[in-house]
Amino acid sequence: MLLPLLLIAGFAVVEAVGGWWTGSLALLSDAGHMVSDALALALAWLGSWIARKPATRKHNFGLGRAEVIVALVNALLMLAVIAGIVYEAVQRLADPQPVQGGEVMLIAFIGMLINIVVAWMLHKGHSSLNSRAALLHVLGDLLGSVAAIIAGAVIYFTGWMPIDPLLSIFISVLILLSTLRLLGEVLHVLMEGVPRHLDIQAVEQALASTDKVREVHHLHIWSLSSERIALSAHVVLEDMQDWHPVLSKLRHMLHDRFNIEHVTLQPETVTALSNGSANCWLTQKTEHAHDHDHDHVHGHAH
Repeated sequence: MLLPLLLIAGFAVVEAVGGWWTGSLALLSDAGHMVSDALALALAWLGSWIARKPATRKHNFGLGRAEVIVALVNALLMLAVIAGIVYEAVQRLADPQPVQGGEVMLIAFIGMLINIVVAWMLHKGHSSLNSRAALLHVLGDLLGSVAAIIAGAVIYFTGWMPIDPLLSIFISVLILLSTLRLLGEVLHVLMEGVPRHLDIQAVEQALASTDKVREVHHLHIWSLSSERIALSAHVVLEDMQDWHPVLSKLRHMLHDRFNIEHVTLQPETVTALSNGSANCWLTQKTEHAHDHDHDHVHGHAH
C-alpha cells in the first residue's frame, strides 16, 4: 500500500495548493477527502509494520492497538476539517467568491486519473479487510474529483459561482459518512466488541460440534487490533485424556475457518462442571436462607 499512499498523499498537497490558487472550495474539500484516504492507507501500512513488533512485559499483546488510537485521533481531526469546510461553504453561498473554472477542471481531472490508477492497484492487490476499506475510500475520492470537475465546468461555461460551495458541501458529506463509519469501527474495537464479520453463535457451534467436546461456555471474542482477533472459552470434555488432540483440532479449526489466531481455551470435565454447578446452587440456596433469616430478624426489630 506504500505506492498508493504516496500517490494519494502527494496529489492531496497539489490539490490543496491548487484549490488555494484557484479559489475553489470544491478542490480544497476534495483535497481534505484525499488526506483522509491517505491517512487510511497510512494506518493500513503502519498496522502491518506495528504487527511485527514483539510483545514486551509492559505490553503483552504487542502494540497493535496503536493503529486504533491513531485512527480515533484522525477521525476526530477530520470532523474538525469537515466543520471548517461546511462553515466556509455557507459563507461563500451568502457571498460567492471568484473561481478559476478552467484550472479547477484541469487539477480535478488529474486527480481523477490518479484515483483510477490507485483504485486499480488496490483492486488487483491483496483482498484483506484493510485493502478493501482503502479501495472504498479511493472510490469515494474518485466521486469527489468528478464533483470538482463538474464545479469547474459549470463555472467555466456559465459563471454560476454557487456550484462550488454546493459541491464542496456534497463532498464534505462523503467525508462525514466515511469518518463516522471509521469512528464506529474504532469505538467497537476499543469497547472490545465481537468483530463485525464474525457470528459468535457460529463460532460456538463450531467449537461444540468438534469430536470429544461436550459443551462450550464463557466464550469471548474481541479484537486486539483491526486485524488480530482473540478468543477465550471453557471447553467441557468427557475425559481429560482427550484434551491435547482436541486442543490441536480446535486451534486449527479457529484459524482456518474464522482466522482467529490468539486462542486461550480452558479444559473442564463433565464431572467438574456438574460439581461446580452443584456448589453454585448450594451457595445460592445458603445466601437465600441467610437473607430470609435477616429479613425475619429485621421484621421483629420493627
